[in-house]
Amino acid sequence: MTQRPYRLSARFVETIKEPGTYGDGRGSGGLSLRVKRTARGHLAKSWGQRISVDGRPRNLGLGTWPHVSLAEARQKCVLNLLARQRGELVTGRKRTVPTFEEAAEKVIAVHRAGWKDGSRSEADWRGTLRDYAMPKLGRRPVDRITTGDVMRILLPIWNEKRVTARRVRQRIAAVMRWAVAQGYREDNPAGEAIGAALPKNGVPAQHLAALPYAEVAGTLERVRGSGAYPGTVLAFEFLVLTACRSGEVRGARWEEMDLEAREWRIPAERMKTRREHRVPLSTHALAVLREARASADGSRWVFPSPRGRPLSGTALVKLARDLRIGAVPHGFRSSFRDWAAERSDAPREVCELALAHVNTDRVEAAYRRTDLFERRRALMEQWSAFLAE
Repeated sequence: MTQRPYRLSARFVETIKEPGTYGDGRGSGGLSLRVKRTARGHLAKSWGQRISVDGRPRNLGLGTWPHVSLAEARQKCVLNLLARQRGELVTGRKRTVPTFEEAAEKVIAVHRAGWKDGSRSEADWRGTLRDYAMPKLGRRPVDRITTGDVMRILLPIWNEKRVTARRVRQRIAAVMRWAVAQGYREDNPAGEAIGAALPKNGVPAQHLAALPYAEVAGTLERVRGSGAYPGTVLAFEFLVLTACRSGEVRGARWEEMDLEAREWRIPAERMKTRREHRVPLSTHALAVLREARASADGSRWVFPSPRGRPLSGTALVKLARDLRIGAVPHGFRSSFRDWAAERSDAPREVCELALAHVNTDRVEAAYRRTDLFERRRALMEQWSAFLAE
């Protein structure tokens, strides 16, 4: 049995493993460390302050360890005591605890700086929270949301929309982690406990629709003859030829293109991996660019919309849907990968680098300093020739 110290120390806070409440001694302002075990057996440590406000005892959450250190928790206690002395300490939920909707705005603002320009990350966050979380949680203070509340949101969609449900849970959990870090509550109702309670029955993974590689050339012919807006048609063809992501193609700018060197440099801020990616341009891809250049009309975008802006996020998807292609634009990366595995002699690492996939083997990645550009150039030329057959 660990002996309780008269006053807490940073060492004790770090090493204590026995559940319980450990006070910080007299003169601490009511500070205590609360240690408890989660549903999965992990230890959770949080700070609390017992304080009297207007003659009534209150328990204030001060955040979790290690997000809030012992020194920071003590400082919060002192600030609360000073605020009480000045009559400024308010513990009523309506005035001190933000609603879920307000907290979600704070979290989105924090994440916004890390999202790529032109990405749909913010729209996706807002969409999933608006459709599933806000109707039940939006106006509720974050300290009054329970695991049961989150379960009632997730269970109706958990089996039929597993991917969506996981995203909803992850985003609710992110908002709740912010609330914990801010001291508004001590636990995360969308965290480990709910993970143990949700059904484990597997749902087949729903992969993005893709075509067999033998059907890709015929599909490109249909796209060219569709009569659709030329910028969309050229962007679609370029996406297939380069095996790049839709956002990378739609946001392509002329300053990224070096037609003489037959190279496209996508800057890090536009890449999913946050690393600059060089794309070798095949003969067919260069022809698409020259056609796009002839009709560019001075725009900085390679494939501008009719209004001179980048193509919308749905432009290529809509074209594929209107033509009933049976695949989404991103699925053509899968078609290329299958072709590369079955019909080319390129090693796996060359194929993966062609898709800008990050090497997950840290040791191998540390020693490989080349992007195998010339070998990728040969691979993309083979892919272009295959599509022209």
